[in-house]
Amino acid sequence: MHSIGELARASGLTVSALRFYDSAGVLEPALVDPMSGYRWYTEEQITPARLVAGLRRIGMPVPEIAAAVRADPAAVHRLLDTHLRRLADGLTDARREVARLRALVDPAEPATTTLLLSPAGLAVAVDAVRFAVGTDPELPVLSGVLLDVAPDGVRLVATDRHRLALARVGPGVTVDGPPVRVLVPVALIDQLRVLLDAADTRPVRLTASDADLRIVVAGRTLTGTALPYDFPDYRRLLREAVDERPGARRIPVDVAALRAALADPAAPTVSCDYGGEPREVTVLGLDDQGGLRLLPTADLSSDTLRVGVDGGYLLDALNALNAAGAPQLVLELDGPIAPLAVRRPDDADTYSMLMPIRL
Repeated sequence: MHSIGELARASGLTVSALRFYDSAGVLEPALVDPMSGYRWYTEEQITPARLVAGLRRIGMPVPEIAAAVRADPAAVHRLLDTHLRRLADGLTDARREVARLRALVDPAEPATTTLLLSPAGLAVAVDAVRFAVGTDPELPVLSGVLLDVAPDGVRLVATDRHRLALARVGPGVTVDGPPVRVLVPVALIDQLRVLLDAADTRPVRLTASDADLRIVVAGRTLTGTALPYDFPDYRRLLREAVDERPGARRIPVDVAALRAALADPAAPTVSCDYGGEPREVTVLGLDDQGGLRLLPTADLSSDTLRVGVDGGYLLDALNALNAAGAPQLVLELDGPIAPLAVRRPDDADTYSMLMPIRL
């Protein structure tokens, strides 16, 4: 048996840290002397203590350290991979914030970026994301559509926290100027969408210079000012919730049939408590052939996959993605607490995500 001081020297943890991890249930001593209160550890606990010390040095949260100590090697590797992604995302966020602070301290001349966009392609992208724009006056950062001009393409993004929609604008996009992220007010987006319906074949010309926006559609000009907020890091959310879900079930659905089922007043729903208030929830599950169906209350006790979702939100996503007339979409289900993704089978860059409702 090793005293707490001996384990501290062998592991690299301090005595106070070992006491903390004991009280947190992470690394409990094999024996505590009932008279003196001294903690004693076995030889086999040295390696777990060293693991705890290493995980502590890289800043892993205590609950994950506790899980790693008790997990098999494969699970520990997964925890390490997740933490590395978290650290990389944090570094990206820090660099972005440092760049913003540098700009505040020493403002540079405003850069101008000009886009030439296909009217038809832009209209499809706007239709795919407009429904997800936030309306909460306490969250003005969500009250617009993000125009994200990056080296890998031009995207429109919108979210109200409960759902997120993303669409790549293309093909035929020309970019003149540096990459830029512009939060376009929804009122300007709506004015643009009206003009796109009457547009000819000439490309839409969109110019962003600092916060000033200028859009020319078929000879008509719209002007506006970008919203002065930092839009949430949607790329990080996508990496965590969508792009790294190899086990998600991808279920083709007939759009017309699912829309009719959701719009049917007799469609089955389940009453759940949501934020302290009752709410009718649509429950998605699988039929005997692996297809999608709406589950009645009686099926909730089964062990089959089931996901609770706001039926109205799902209907909005179907309508938005079906604006181009695609007869079939793909739903991705990955368990009851993972976001539900709605995709076009022919366009990997245009999709919606809906946050699930715990049943």
